[in-house]
Amino acid sequence: MDIILFYGLAVAGVAWSYTKSRQKTRQALQKAWKSFENILPSFAFILLLIGASLALISPSAVSELLGAQSGWAGLGIAAALGSITLIPGFIAFPLARAVLEMGAGIMQVAVFVSTLMMVGVVTAPMEARYFNRKTMLLRNGMSLLYSFAVAYVLAKVVG
Repeated sequence: MDIILFYGLAVAGVAWSYTKSRQKTRQALQKAWKSFENILPSFAFILLLIGASLALISPSAVSELLGAQSGWAGLGIAAALGSITLIPGFIAFPLARAVLEMGAGIMQVAVFVSTLMMVGVVTAPMEARYFNRKTMLLRNGMSLLYSFAVAYVLAKVVG
């Protein structure tokens, strides 16, 4: 039901924009389409990779590596995977749900998603170049610690 509402709002917004300026609305839609065309190959590859991974990895393996009983080792694996993975949030959250349904623990999934969003191993060289190495290490280190804190709190709340 929500999706119908959001699509309706989007269509209404475009229609309203079109009444204000047909030319600007057409230009905006053309730019949006170009952006979509540029993003689509990477997006499709990520979806295929995640889909294949979920199909090939058994729920028992997920439960063993990332289950609630995996303890600190599972948290470390989840943090490492999240830190080196570079996928957008709109893919990460459905992936997190799928992994939870396969037997992963709530703390492990929380650490994975938090590090995925906040810790950037892949982007670290660029970040160090634009800011500096110390700032990059401090930000990533604090983000990693915060990810574990979030996981702990979430486990207590949802638990």
